[in-house]
Amino acid sequence: MVVEDPYLWLEDLGNKRVVEWALRQSRESVESLRPLSDRLYERVLHFYKLPYLMQSVITDRGYMVLLREGGSFRVAVLRRDGSREPLIDSKDLGKDIVLRGIYAPRDGDLLGLSFSEAGADEGILRILDVDSGEVLDELKGVVGDLVWLDGGRYYYVKSYRREKTPDGVEPPTSRVFLREDGKEEMIFGEGVPTSHFITLRRSTSGLRALLEVNYGWTRNTVYGGDLKDPASWRRVYGGDGFVAHPIDFVEGGYLIASYEGGGFGKLLHVTDGGVREVVGEGKYPLQGAALVDSKIVATYLVDASSTIKIYDLSGLPHGERDLLPQGTISLLDSDGHEVLLKYESFTVPYRFFSLRGDLELREVDKAEAGLGEVSIEDRWTRSKDGTPIHYFLVRKRGAEASRALVYGYGGFRISITPRFNPLFATLIEGGAALAVANLRGGCEFGEEWHRAGMRERKQNVFDDFAAVLRDLKEAGARVVAFGRSNGGLLVSTVMTQHPELLDGAVIGYPVIDMLRFHRLYVGKAWVPEYGDPDDPGDREFLLRYSPYHHVRAGVEYPPTLVYTGLHDDRVHPAHAFKFVARLRDVGARPLLRVETSSGHAGASPEIKAREEADILSFVYRVLGVEA
Repeated sequence: MVVEDPYLWLEDLGNKRVVEWALRQSRESVESLRPLSDRLYERVLHFYKLPYLMQSVITDRGYMVLLREGGSFRVAVLRRDGSREPLIDSKDLGKDIVLRGIYAPRDGDLLGLSFSEAGADEGILRILDVDSGEVLDELKGVVGDLVWLDGGRYYYVKSYRREKTPDGVEPPTSRVFLREDGKEEMIFGEGVPTSHFITLRRSTSGLRALLEVNYGWTRNTVYGGDLKDPASWRRVYGGDGFVAHPIDFVEGGYLIASYEGGGFGKLLHVTDGGVREVVGEGKYPLQGAALVDSKIVATYLVDASSTIKIYDLSGLPHGERDLLPQGTISLLDSDGHEVLLKYESFTVPYRFFSLRGDLELREVDKAEAGLGEVSIEDRWTRSKDGTPIHYFLVRKRGAEASRALVYGYGGFRISITPRFNPLFATLIEGGAALAVANLRGGCEFGEEWHRAGMRERKQNVFDDFAAVLRDLKEAGARVVAFGRSNGGLLVSTVMTQHPELLDGAVIGYPVIDMLRFHRLYVGKAWVPEYGDPDDPGDREFLLRYSPYHHVRAGVEYPPTLVYTGLHDDRVHPAHAFKFVARLRDVGARPLLRVETSSGHAGASPEIKAREEADILSFVYRVLGVEA
């Protein structure tokens, strides 16, 4: 079947006419959102200037941290006596620089700094001497997973987006390299096929390499071996249609989190002699684990909120730790004797904890949002097929839920949990309600929950989101649906299937043309999750819902804001452009906002604050909220 595509020309960003078309639409849209947006900007920027912990690494100098604060990104050392040593400020590296990651050896004398211009995936990995600030080395591209060796040598993983790998495999895929004295050698990944991606880190002892080779989000293989001898790296576990992650190397074997069976996750000890189950599969999904002396610190999700459970190496429980209100606990780093954790919630930017052998949580640092009393409710509704669907309803205590922004994602095994977001904080402060939906396609309720929202079962995700919208609408609320990336696919699909359920739609950096996503940028990597448009069977179920192909004349679509960024080198901006053009063809008047200084991975705090102030201006106008 041939499907017409009159806006194929909008995929050519090298065509001046395309960029001019997009920026002209954007100027007109942004003008319509001011001056309300100007008033909201200062509040959004206020929340972006609050300290927000992104990453931390244990070093002999102290905790090396990456923070977003004060309108920029910063790297510093938090010493154990409470003092702080600033190291890097993104504003000193250039305009619109986004810091994305830090890599430090245990002595803390060197720093690997990952950053990019305007939030693009392609960027720079810079190696610095911490004391002198001297630049020792620099790599360009999509590079990361730096693992330090002795003498300033290091391994890193390079992703190939456009060119073939050194061993001749078509992109997208990745390879592992050794970097020494400005020269590099590929040391792992030869023959790894297209759309397979490698991750690398080392054990807490520093003696073992821990690798994954992933295909999509449903299966992978764990590899391991002597860190200094890549020739020894061999398959350890996995490769049979399920996901497994290496945790560490202890007592002569690999501690692995495996999601075979029911898909909730169990902890295994794998040696040459066999596999021993340490902690069996429970009723809640395992999120992560780390070693602290002879104990395992594991995080689980209960109704999409984190809890901590502690076990010894025989699997015997040693208690739980809960942090309130409902929130997300992330394991940041471990050296085998100490683990660093971050807690955050809708109203808490972060609380930074250390946990050692005595198993006591010690607060290292924190930031407050000052939102006052906020109610976070766990609510449930039922999807079209009767499946219970959980969502959070967040609002200032005493405020009505009559005006709600409803956020969803539903894909790629990503669990949507309570996190601090400046846009959401501004919305809650302004008196509106926030609903955050936990949809199939994510992993909030295990691997089967994820698989129930993939490929030919993707319609379940849209039905789940429609159920949440309907639940709020039937209670008398006005609702604006909001999603970004795969969440943009969610909102645009529900908007074309159930326009009557939405009072407004906000669609950000979206995937929308489901017949051509695999031909744009790194889209081929998503085929395992969505299906292959070049396969007749897959094409059939993709075409059943592809939003770009379901815009119809004679339908009253809700007010819509579509936004993207020209530096998005992951999801092509043409998805947004083509959808807006289609809507205008049938008489709808969507707004298109195009940011010239942002990418899929984000932007500078000022740029993000301006973008989100415009989004909130649209949302407030639709919901009738006064700034």
